Amino acid sequence: MPKEPFTVAVPEETLTDLRERLAKTRWPGDFANPNWEYGTNLAYLKELVDYWLQRYDWRRQEQAINAFSHFKTTIDGVPIHFIHEPGKGPKPMPLILSHGWPWTFWDFHKVIRPLADPAAFGGDPKDAFDVVVPSLPGYGFSTPLTKLGINFWRTADLWVTLMQDVLGYQKFAAQGGDWGALITAQLGHKYADRLIGCHVNLMAPLSVFLESRNTGRTSKDGTRKMCTSLAPRAATPPCRPPSRRPSPMRSTTHRWACARGSWKSAALGVTAAATWRNASAKMNC
Repeated sequence: MPKEPFTVAVPEETLTDLRERLAKTRWPGDFANPNWEYGTNLAYLKELVDYWLQRYDWRRQEQAINAFSHFKTTIDGVPIHFIHEPGKGPKPMPLILSHGWPWTFWDFHKVIRPLADPAAFGGDPKDAFDVVVPSLPGYGFSTPLTKLGINFWRTADLWVTLMQDVLGYQKFAAQGGDWGALITAQLGHKYADRLIGCHVNLMAPLSVFLESRNTGRTSKDGTRKMCTSLAPRAATPPCRPPSRRPSPMRSTTHRWACARGSWKSAALGVTAAATWRNASAKMNC
């Protein structure tokens, strides 16, 4: 499956249009709101817009973004943008990092190089990773998204295709937070045999968006309406991990440059994923 090099290059007319829109902002009235009791403080907002209009240098940010190796591909009709930074070491471990909502791939920009080239940051080259950072479908440069149903479990399927068919990695590690944590957990759940390990900084059951929840709304006939988020296979029971869950993993605030040792010793991720997989093997998840 092909991939194409990609360079971030926002047209100058787009930036000009943005500046004109900012300059023409119609400010609302604001009173008795120094502590944000009624929403955004107007003085703060004006200061922010002035910075954005007069001092924020998009071209400088664009140059920093393009210092990484960007690519685009299309998987099952879904455009995917991603950074791919090969590791500098004897045997780099493939690693995919999944951001959350409403964030972007750029959240990871400070850890990409320490992970890919630990020796340059005082680490051991044996701890190097091949780092892959995609933009979630419909986010950033993974656009336009024109298909429905691209949820976290569908995104996990896309990530497997990206890592295996586009980049050629038969096994890989995964990390994610927020929405990316659900994607990563699904990778460990459904594709345990293809993962070296997984790390999340949000613990949530994979059934979190599959169960019926009372919306509190009342229909015309006076009955309470229920809102149900269903997987593509509506008749399939939700994927539930066993009642005995692994203990919460610590936050990713620890130094990622030392992470590879954790992958080697943390069989917890693979063990938990295998447990979930076995527990719901008959659910066709």
